Amino acid sequence: MPYNVETLVVGCGNILFKDDGFGPVVIHKLEDYFEDKEMPDETMFVDAGTGATHFIFSLPDEKWKKVIVIDVVEFDAEPGTVKVFSPFDMPKGKYENVHTWPVEEPLHELAENCEVVIVGCKPGEITSPDVEMGLTEAVENAIPEAMEIVLKEIGAK
Repeated sequence: MPYNVETLVVGCGNILFKDDGFGPVVIHKLEDYFEDKEMPDETMFVDAGTGATHFIFSLPDEKWKKVIVIDVVEFDAEPGTVKVFSPFDMPKGKYENVHTWPVEEPLHELAENCEVVIVGCKPGEITSPDVEMGLTEAVENAIPEAMEIVLKEIGAK
């Protein structure tokens, strides 16, 4: 399996639908952050977009100790609010976002074998099916907080 690491950080979402691109944008910012710094051993960042997430979550590697998912999550908060969830405390029915498959079940199954942390950001606007690139200001401003959470989770801070 190509993701033979202990910690996998996965950005989910579609950059074509405004705030749904939050996960991939955070992944790319984290990659930029580590351009001139040493990344923790056994850690990999993956921009899973909208399609690869199903395969990643459905085919876990036995070596995985932690999977960190970065995505937009609908919950009762102001747009741009960042919150850490477990797969078991996600708002009911609020994570079936614009990815075309429900992710709660594969995340529950994955959590049986490794720690799963979801770094969720309340979106301001998801434009699906209309294409509109770029994050809203509130969600753009949430990127540093999400990065800080991920950096602590992977032991880089």
